[in-house]
Amino acid sequence: MRVSPSAPVPEPPPPEQGLDEQTLVVRAREGDVRAFSELARRHQDALYRLALRLVGNSSDAEDALQESLIDAWRRLVRFRADSSFSTWMYRIVTNRCLDLLRRRRPAVPVDQLAEELAAPAAGAPEQAAEVDAGLAALRVALRRLPDEQRACWVLRELEGLGYAEIAEITGAGETAVRGRIHRARTALAGEMRAWR
Repeated sequence: MRVSPSAPVPEPPPPEQGLDEQTLVVRAREGDVRAFSELARRHQDALYRLALRLVGNSSDAEDALQESLIDAWRRLVRFRADSSFSTWMYRIVTNRCLDLLRRRRPAVPVDQLAEELAAPAAGAPEQAAEVDAGLAALRVALRRLPDEQRACWVLRELEGLGYAEIAEITGAGETAVRGRIHRARTALAGEMRAWR
């Protein structure tokens, strides 16, 4: 079979794509920008989703993620690999978002959370309106939570992380994390009582 000289030849994937995470971390710590770019590419969707859920709007989430990646590159030599790279990045993004929230009182609305929590109800318009109203009430209730409680709740309920990992990400003890999540759940249950 002959290939036409004008036909584009697909480029092979960069060699970094085939490497495991641990190798990429070692290479990145040694200054390999392409290895760090591959690490960032692998984790950017989850990190962006976390930032969006914490700060509430896409513009701030993008800024927080970008600044977090810059911070991670600068601090990569201090990464001890006691935890996974993703856990370390979750911590950087969470801290960046909490700093942003503290600088920006009152709490940021979580406008796009509704899209991520549930798809609109299929069927009757009444159902869709009820779901929309319930999600709006949840956004309001989330806004009222203290930032640390909201971060722990998002990491647990929306990201599905365990208590030990959340403790590592937030820098709080596991008991404190459990307490924050419990208080967040209690507050949200009280706020959402009318929607049961």
